[in-house]
Amino acid sequence: MMETEIHVPVGSPTIRKFPIFVDEHNVTEGAMKLIKELRPGWDPNLIRTKLFTDGTTNKLVGCYVEDCDEDVVLVRVYGNKTELIVDRDNELKSFQVLHANGCAPRLYCTFQNGICYEFMQGRALDTQDVRDPVLLRLIAREMARIHAIHAHNGCIPKPNLWIKMRKYFSLVATEFTDQASNVRIQQEVPSQEVLEQEMMWMKEHLSQLGSPVVLCHNDLLCKNIIHNVKEGHVRCIDYEYSSYNYQAFDIGNHFNEFAGMSEPDYNLYPSREMQLDWLHTYLQAYKLFTKKGEEVSQSELETLYVQVNKFALASHFFWGFWALIQAKYSSIEFDFLGYAVLRFNQYFKTKPAVTALEIPK
Repeated sequence: MMETEIHVPVGSPTIRKFPIFVDEHNVTEGAMKLIKELRPGWDPNLIRTKLFTDGTTNKLVGCYVEDCDEDVVLVRVYGNKTELIVDRDNELKSFQVLHANGCAPRLYCTFQNGICYEFMQGRALDTQDVRDPVLLRLIAREMARIHAIHAHNGCIPKPNLWIKMRKYFSLVATEFTDQASNVRIQQEVPSQEVLEQEMMWMKEHLSQLGSPVVLCHNDLLCKNIIHNVKEGHVRCIDYEYSSYNYQAFDIGNHFNEFAGMSEPDYNLYPSREMQLDWLHTYLQAYKLFTKKGEEVSQSELETLYVQVNKFALASHFFWGFWALIQAKYSSIEFDFLGYAVLRFNQYFKTKPAVTALEIPK
């Protein structure tokens, strides 16, 4: 397993740990205890909190002093049973590595069931923004910058996609057989055998595509991308699913997210033309960051296009399983089961056309 691990740079600051538990149904009270430790100089009477409501994994609250919103401390409380789907140790390592490379905010501390970190100034993107020609190129460059980070200890890094997908699958396998379980699963979700078969098929085909294994974000939905208009850059937030993975998975997953999350519309999946524009910008930046020149050949571009669209299939599966687990445990109000059905349906709908794509000789 060592090869899939992210290694924190030597000399990184140690993360403070507080033995504080924050109730996910009353985040503010616990947040105030943490603020007392992290910002002892703040006047408790002037501290204000803002609840962010659009997360689908955790509860998030921002704390700041009235009339001074430059210093906002975010307190994130892990959702119920999310340790089943998120490797928390890995998340902290990703956070540190990305911060050391100028791609992530500062991590202030961990507590029993969450973390506190710096708020990134800027605006979270939506489905319109990610297709904007200017923003689209900024995103492609930022992703290339993350992918170029060296965060392993000399071992050849291995992708954790199949390990993680297998784990997710084993967590929901009982739902298919348990009579007391959700009738909707048995009616709307493909059978366990079918999912098992597809997973095997994907692993055999996709592993052979030669996509490089790099440090990936793995969850670049629109709202995880923050645009700082003043500075003219974008940054990616939320590293819960970050890991070593296939380069093409990270990009294909982002393209799937053009559809949005609350009511996905897959007609918004980027056209071939838009993808080639994005991928050309990405490859130029990636080659520059990894010191491989910056000339992008037509065959490199076509190859990445095929890899990305094939890995986008795996992304549907991955989040389909994720949503089935969330449907079982999460206390967040969201139709996770409906979302799982959507992702599996989209997988089967796009599979024939994507399977037909061939890498140029």
